[in-house]
Amino acid sequence: MAQNGRAAASDARRALPSVDRLLQNSEIAALLAAHPRDLVVRIAREALAAARARIEQDEASPSVDSIAANIMARLEELFAARPARVINATGVILHTNLGRAPLSEEAIAAMDRVARGYSTLEFDLPTGQRGSRHEHAAELLRHVAGADDALVANNNAAAVLLVLAAIAAGKEVIISRGQLVEIGGGFRIPEVLRQSGATLVEVGTTNRTYLEDYAAAIGENTGALLRVHSSNFRVVGFVHEVPLEDLVRLGAERGVKVVDDLGSGCLLPTERYGLAHEPMVQESVRAGADLVCFSGDKLLGGPQAGIIVGKSEAVAALKNHPLIRALRPDKATLAALVTTLASYLRGDAEQRIPVWRMMSAPVEELERRGEQIATAARGGGRNPHKRRDDRRRPAPERADTRNRAGRGRPRAAGPTNSRAGRR
Repeated sequence: MAQNGRAAASDARRALPSVDRLLQNSEIAALLAAHPRDLVVRIAREALAAARARIEQDEASPSVDSIAANIMARLEELFAARPARVINATGVILHTNLGRAPLSEEAIAAMDRVARGYSTLEFDLPTGQRGSRHEHAAELLRHVAGADDALVANNNAAAVLLVLAAIAAGKEVIISRGQLVEIGGGFRIPEVLRQSGATLVEVGTTNRTYLEDYAAAIGENTGALLRVHSSNFRVVGFVHEVPLEDLVRLGAERGVKVVDDLGSGCLLPTERYGLAHEPMVQESVRAGADLVCFSGDKLLGGPQAGIIVGKSEAVAALKNHPLIRALRPDKATLAALVTTLASYLRGDAEQRIPVWRMMSAPVEELERRGEQIATAARGGGRNPHKRRDDRRRPAPERADTRNRAGRGRPRAAGPTNSRAGRR
């Protein structure tokens, strides 16, 4: 039986067309007129290899037309716009898998402007000398965050890596066990920390860490005290964590720098929108942290970036570190970030930045949008599944504390309308 099966598979493989025969197919010939021959041949070979693999799984040998259709589908997918644009119907505003924060129209225009030509990315017009790309956003960040200085990397994991490599390589970094978070994509804070050349020192327990735990762990080789905001989970009940102000006082007493990894990068008070308080960048700066790291494409509402603000001496060490060249942002990112930060400085971020527009939208506006979408989905007609008496009675309202901002905001719970869903 097994021998018969092998013979049948061999016959099916022999029945497959050659590449030359495939290229003679009228539809494939049309592809050759529109695409490079080498590319079409490569795709044809891949399609044939896939057909052979299916035959090995006891499937029938596909026809020439079927293989030709597969080749056309592969080419169409190859040249399709990616990432594809989608409608976010998850109810999660800051959805990492869907690209996080949508950019403002002004930020998009700024990216388009610098992408279409040359710019002063690293050129100082008044002096005619080489300039620094890091200065474009630094002044705005100084004003917005109230910090001495600032620096931008290409994402927040890179920012944390740079900070630890610059101030704690070969030294120990003390962190609470309750803050050893996974930051997404399977990457964890301890792994990032080890790549920096620093040694991890865990203190406290998962649910309770005290100031004396940090104090007892400080030694001659301590490079930094690291606080990580647990933005994508929370521990409730019998818990205790050390306030940043207390960590700063301890660091000052013992001559150890304090780094605060905020993650989300909130610059506006979330309570204003019916959400629980989210730690703000300005609060960490006022508390006296030497360096504060956060993302540009979460609650800030800008492009992907890792933003570092803090004290002048600490930021200067980062600017002089070799890693900054590998982790620096490009011109389009900087243009979008500068424009986004300018909205905060002007005071119109709520009106211009989509993340805050969505979170501040009243329930009545969400209801109106929902009705418009439902009507469009029905083709403008009535819903045949809706009872006549239901149409005259408003839907019952129900308080809901589901996460409106995103999967990275477990503490941001507030009332929403059951028909509108999460915002």
